[in-house]
Amino acid sequence: MQLLAAAVLALAPLSIAQSLAGLWDATVKVKDLEVPFRFEISGNGPKISASFFNGDAKFTSSSGNFSNGALTINWDYTASKLEATVHDGLIEGKYFRSGRDAKTVYPFQAKRFTPSPLTTEDVPSIAGLWVIPLASDKGESAWQFIVRQSGPEVTAAILRIDGDTGALQGTYKNGKLVLSHFSGARPSVFEVKLLADGSLDILQNGKTKLTAVRSAEARAKGLPEPTDPSKHTSVKDPTKPFTFAFNDLNGKLVTNEDARFQGKVVLIDIMGSWCPNCHDETPFLTELYKKYRSRGLEIVALSFEEADQLQDPARLRAFVKKYGIEYTVLMGGDWEQASGKLTQAVNWNAWPTTFFVGRDGLVRGAHAGFPSTGSGELFTKAKEEFEAKVEKLLSENARSSRF
Repeated sequence: MQLLAAAVLALAPLSIAQSLAGLWDATVKVKDLEVPFRFEISGNGPKISASFFNGDAKFTSSSGNFSNGALTINWDYTASKLEATVHDGLIEGKYFRSGRDAKTVYPFQAKRFTPSPLTTEDVPSIAGLWVIPLASDKGESAWQFIVRQSGPEVTAAILRIDGDTGALQGTYKNGKLVLSHFSGARPSVFEVKLLADGSLDILQNGKTKLTAVRSAEARAKGLPEPTDPSKHTSVKDPTKPFTFAFNDLNGKLVTNEDARFQGKVVLIDIMGSWCPNCHDETPFLTELYKKYRSRGLEIVALSFEEADQLQDPARLRAFVKKYGIEYTVLMGGDWEQASGKLTQAVNWNAWPTTFFVGRDGLVRGAHAGFPSTGSGELFTKAKEEFEAKVEKLLSENARSSRF
């Protein structure tokens, strides 16, 4: 018995060393920029899994394996994977992601999570809503910067017309906040300093300088307002039905004239499985459909993908499975040709964009982009506005007057 106990004790450190379960401090390298983020591993061997974080939201892998020091983890719903080796307490390898523009490869490294030491500095309070004046390539005059703070710990997000950056997280140290994000997509690092005039100096990814002012101060100074997502996009002729005719994932043609849509309120969601902000919106649409389907709501996702996904939409199928989508999903075609197929849309340039179609088949509004949980109260507000719009349309009949 003593010999057996000794053998077990001798093997215990080896067993512990081989378990990767727990939190890790990870980085990906994007060109010359190192992006730190929190990473979690669960299980072991052929049942290993890993999760990226967007604030409290998890993006958990579809499959994984750890054997003989080699680690492979797959996220099918983003067509991404991690291939790495484990040695001396380090995970080192490459993260591969297929995106709209190209297949991206990031060098990846992770070590066991260790809590950051608490700062002894006086930490300024920057919590609240800020405005970043700028001229974006999508016609915006300002972005919103949402900040939540607990002492030196800060969670923030920049909200644009497409949606937000994801939850930027970090701490105050050496006179500045260093905030970062990586949830399998949207790698970014922001350095934030509070200036003497009360504004924020923001350095994005080591090269782009931004300035933020308190929202109340921006209004008092008459600075440009952030774009209203419900007014950014419209249609050329609101007296004509919104038309579509695309194949579903089984190759069956589906059009707006199908019986399933007649007399229904229909949300037309222009999206792509490559789009991070579409991953933010889809769980909400899934729940919205479950809640209102029995009252006459239908949702149609028009998914525009890359050429290889059009040949084999494996990522889109995994996307549907991941979020438990029960509404209609159609293959819109190549994302580069989307504007040529959505000829009724005016000023459509945000992924996702959702059109609200009344029971009469006419477009009653549109919403550009969608925030993630990283936007805090503005995420909650966006969901409430969507739901209120759906409620209003469902309460009308096909002959009701437009509003």
